Amino acid sequence: MRIVVLVKQVPDTADVRRLDVNNGLLDRDAGEPIVDEINERALEVALRYKDEHKAAEVVVLSMGPENAIKSIRKALSMGADSGVHVVDESLAGADALLTSLAISRALEQTRFDLVIAGNESTDGNGGIVPAMLSERLGVPLLGFLANVEITEAQVSGERQGDDGTVNVHAGLPAIMTVTERFDYARFPNFKGIMTAKRKPVETVTLAELGLDAAEVSSLDRTEVISTAERPARAAGTKIEDDGNAAATLVEFLATNRLV
Repeated sequence: MRIVVLVKQVPDTADVRRLDVNNGLLDRDAGEPIVDEINERALEVALRYKDEHKAAEVVVLSMGPENAIKSIRKALSMGADSGVHVVDESLAGADALLTSLAISRALEQTRFDLVIAGNESTDGNGGIVPAMLSERLGVPLLGFLANVEITEAQVSGERQGDDGTVNVHAGLPAIMTVTERFDYARFPNFKGIMTAKRKPVETVTLAELGLDAAEVSSLDRTEVISTAERPARAAGTKIEDDGNAAATLVEFLATNRLV
């Protein structure tokens, strides 16, 4: 079994996240870059399968700038066997369309029985890339799972929605996405951190994926028309209780249609 886990490097959600108002792109220097937590949960699913099936191979694949190698190395220290880093200047500011194209080509080269990803990233919150990969690769997608069972032949699980729970399954190869109902990822131990330095990481460019600059530039990519800083939060209204505070509060709620 060859499992590929998609890993994305994002700004720490505990820090302030900003867009660069000059180009509308994510300001990657505004916060400390980390592995997206939902991707760590996806990796934990793969590693638990590997714990029980020693012959299984877990590969982490990430598309991002040069320093995304740090996130790949962390995933390797947690127990993944190898990594693939898709990095190219032409991918700067890539939207979901270009992202899915590049990752699908990388998955074709890497080969896989199962791809595991998070349901949506914490920076973009799009949640559409796994579905695009499914379409491009011609394999089934089991998205937004609450639990999963993986065998040599198929993957199955439960998807919970507003109308109830749906049991889904698909034969391999397939793509699945996890939600926050899955367990937190394990912490890297000292041995894992040391061995991660020796694990192989393949770096590939768009040209090595069979994509040229003309093909990339011809894509109808998402364009940011304008950006602006969010206005500063205005100070609230302070009510002094002089005996009429209740009436003042009710009037405020009614005026703002909050009651």
